[in-house]
Amino acid sequence: MTSFGSITEECGLIKDSNFPLIPGLPDDIALLCLARVPLRCHHVLRCVSRRWKALLGSEEWASCRQENNLEETLIYALCRDNTTGRNCFYVLYPEPASRCWKFHGDVPAQFSENKGLVLEALGKKLYLLSNCGFPGGATDAFYRYVPSANKWEEGAPMAGRCYFLSTVLDEKLYIIGGNGMSIVDQQSLDVYDSHSNSWSSNEIQIPLNDIVKVIPLDGKIHTIHKIWNFPYAGVCDPSCCRWNKTNNDLASCCGPTVVIDGTLYMLDETSGTRLMIWQKSSEEWVALGRLSHQLTQPPCQLVAVGRKIFVVGQGLHTVVVDVDTAAKVEGMLVSSSFFSKSNSHLSVISCKAVTI
Repeated sequence: MTSFGSITEECGLIKDSNFPLIPGLPDDIALLCLARVPLRCHHVLRCVSRRWKALLGSEEWASCRQENNLEETLIYALCRDNTTGRNCFYVLYPEPASRCWKFHGDVPAQFSENKGLVLEALGKKLYLLSNCGFPGGATDAFYRYVPSANKWEEGAPMAGRCYFLSTVLDEKLYIIGGNGMSIVDQQSLDVYDSHSNSWSSNEIQIPLNDIVKVIPLDGKIHTIHKIWNFPYAGVCDPSCCRWNKTNNDLASCCGPTVVIDGTLYMLDETSGTRLMIWQKSSEEWVALGRLSHQLTQPPCQLVAVGRKIFVVGQGLHTVVVDVDTAAKVEGMLVSSSFFSKSNSHLSVISCKAVTI
């Protein structure tokens, strides 16, 4: 049954549609004007009228910004407030003039105190999954956040499992490993298609009991495994769900990773903090340089915006490295950093970038 509130809002939107977006201007010209307003001011635009609020979450708005090269990237950090035990979001506008983490809101109530959340970015949305507990407590809850409309939506229920690994490749979300409600769940590669808002499951023959990391690279999912202290790597082709063991140094990957223009970078936090690059030709990790341990505050998360890597540590300590500059300088990496003492109570769970 349709609620009274939704009927009222719909009627208000119909009434607003009888008026121009901006008085005195055709709507197509008004749209071009509004699309040029920077993201940090969009919360103000939503308060002007119901029509403006609906416009900011529409495909028309997204297409206009994309076609006119007006898209901007935001970095979202999923954090846990150590003083309250609750999960929350912070947002960062990457432009140098406005680099300051700001509180963005809480996660859906069902996940507010969950200690095992997974955050992924797919297209222009963020996706939140639960990865904690025990097999009997596995949940199928799946939420997506739409930044342009500033709202949470329930997604198609997923197959409940715990301690899984996830990654995004070719506009699809993949889930692998973990403990589900049956053995079948453990031996499957679950795939989420955002266009149809649906899940599919495919059987896959892969050693799952020792898998510790997955990396999307060159159209395939690379897996890192560890038996006691002996790591090895494999590669999975999701198009045919075939996995093969590989004999290269990728298995020594021991930190957060990020891919920029097909090149894989890794932050090695085992002895100090070093930014590494994967050399495909020689199949080995090569050090680009070191970062100050005091500035990064590990354990860290990596996220890329353009040709820059944002290293986000605990308390939202953030270091920004330009990879083009880093490749030319040896030793300590040239970087910029910022932090706020008011965020010292935050533990960073995950960071993702969305372009809208």
